[in-house]
Amino acid sequence: MHAYRSHTCAELNKSHVGDTVRLSGWVHRVRDHGGVLFIDLRDHYGMTQVLCDPDSPVFAEVEKVRSEWCIRIDGNVKARDEDLVNPKIPTGEIEVFIRDMEVLGAAEELPLMVFGDQEYPEETRLRYRYLDLRREKMQSHMKLRSDMVASMRKRMWDIGFREYQTPIITASSPEGARDFLVPSRLHPGRFYALPQAPQQFKQLIMVSGFDKYFQIAPCFRDEDPRADRSPTDFYQLDMEMSFVTQQDVFDTIQPVMQGVFEEFGGGRKVDADWPQISYADAAKWYGTDKPDLRNPIKMQDCSEHFRGSGFAIFAKLLEQEGTEVRAIPAPTGGSRKFCDRMNAFAQKEGLPGMGYIFWRDKTADAVAQELGIPIKDAAAKLKSGEVEGGMEAAGPLAKNIGPERTEAIRQQLGLGVGDAAFFLGGRPKVFETVAGKARNVIGEELGLTEQDRFAFCWIVDFPIFQKDEETGEIDFDHNPFSMPKGGMEALEADPLSVTGYQYDLACNGYELVSGAIRNHKPEIMFKTFAVAGYGEDEVRRRFGGMVNAFKYGAPPHGGCAAGIDRMVMLLADETSIREVIMFPMNQQAQDLMMNAPSEASAEQLMELSLRVVEQE
Repeated sequence: MHAYRSHTCAELNKSHVGDTVRLSGWVHRVRDHGGVLFIDLRDHYGMTQVLCDPDSPVFAEVEKVRSEWCIRIDGNVKARDEDLVNPKIPTGEIEVFIRDMEVLGAAEELPLMVFGDQEYPEETRLRYRYLDLRREKMQSHMKLRSDMVASMRKRMWDIGFREYQTPIITASSPEGARDFLVPSRLHPGRFYALPQAPQQFKQLIMVSGFDKYFQIAPCFRDEDPRADRSPTDFYQLDMEMSFVTQQDVFDTIQPVMQGVFEEFGGGRKVDADWPQISYADAAKWYGTDKPDLRNPIKMQDCSEHFRGSGFAIFAKLLEQEGTEVRAIPAPTGGSRKFCDRMNAFAQKEGLPGMGYIFWRDKTADAVAQELGIPIKDAAAKLKSGEVEGGMEAAGPLAKNIGPERTEAIRQQLGLGVGDAAFFLGGRPKVFETVAGKARNVIGEELGLTEQDRFAFCWIVDFPIFQKDEETGEIDFDHNPFSMPKGGMEALEADPLSVTGYQYDLACNGYELVSGAIRNHKPEIMFKTFAVAGYGEDEVRRRFGGMVNAFKYGAPPHGGCAAGIDRMVMLLADETSIREVIMFPMNQQAQDLMMNAPSEASAEQLMELSLRVVEQE
């Protein structure tokens, strides 16, 4: 028999009754039933119930074991009594009577329990991650991640891509985030960098004549942490193709992504229709470039209804250039209580509040005021049908702008009795983020956002340039390496109207994929950077390797990268990316388990010609 096990803890069933077996695993929990000890023995594959009574030669030793001891047992497989069968686990029809036991690894008092669903502070979980990872949910998440990566890799090979590895130690390159720098021992005072992405290398692979490239690539960025972003490193499915259009990239990556979500989505609906929405429309309709399309709410510009209206705040605001008033429809949100709650939400987000209108059945009070009669008489007239009830608009805005404008707003938004609308005004870039959050909250609270569904959309036509409001200077708004639509001619016109062949894929409110058709022509690249105030010499200094390569017959090419951590997070129904990374950093970019970052010794610093300057 094998030194440690003849079977895993998920293999035994009724066909093994009477067999002598050997199992190894961890003590999940111990139960004492009147002198008979029951142990749930757990390994990576599952659970088996083993038991021991005073007749066993190792009963005294078994009495000593505690949770998370690692043990080996030999025993006889027995059938459980019919009323004790556990249908929830594959081994639920049998149990193993212990004849022999060896302690492979005793455990001290546990800082966190593996058995059960107790909640522990994240710092505790990360400090003892090896214990946290033993829990069933975490085992499931890591298996999901591994299986998903294997599936993605196979799907890419199946459509003609080959996997090539790019360098991990390279030159520093400004790509939107801070680099992790690596000092060079052989070249004192000089630094390598960990790649933020394989961006330049994968483009050079296309210049080298390889038609299709992919890689499960590690990327390193010194970023501030967020719930959906690691502060140090992450993995992505990186791909690039030659002689392709933007639509070719979409048509290539959609079956891969859709197939993965169908395979691992647990039966949830996966949309097959992926609309293409311009960056400008996404901001206007959803307040974000990563909209959650499970929520049907679409914001609308209602500025014309407030120009010259009795609501002075919006009326005066709209006299300023570049301002507008935007409405967020809220079907079924037509109660003062809900409207007040959303107004409080806006105040928490740093705004003075949100204006609102809600529509309800006409009240006796309103009829009494209209006809100049007592409320009691008005109620009787409504009840008898002598006076038609109908619908009325309520809320401060409705009173200020009057019934005609209010009705025009209702008709534009397609709302009725029991519905509401919320309004934000000013420069869109100032209020859009809050408007987008409000849209999400309204959709969730009113039950409008469809659960158990993955809704995808492509965001396209990103602006390449933006103007600094204070200095008036033009700088890059998004990826400067994407090919501008219209090429050189577009760059000669108004820079703020130039959009690029850049695209993101959003799903359920998260950005999952980002990519572009690349700017492969040096003259267009130099012109693009010149518009933003960067001279040709600086472009050559920063991106010389790529610029030089493009002089020797660069093909049109493009691609994208899909964030693996974020995909697993969505599939696992988690809201924190740290739940699906094996050994993540904490919110302060620290590894509490391995004590990183740590101080370097004086010898190490000297060897690298470095000196640490103490900060005040």
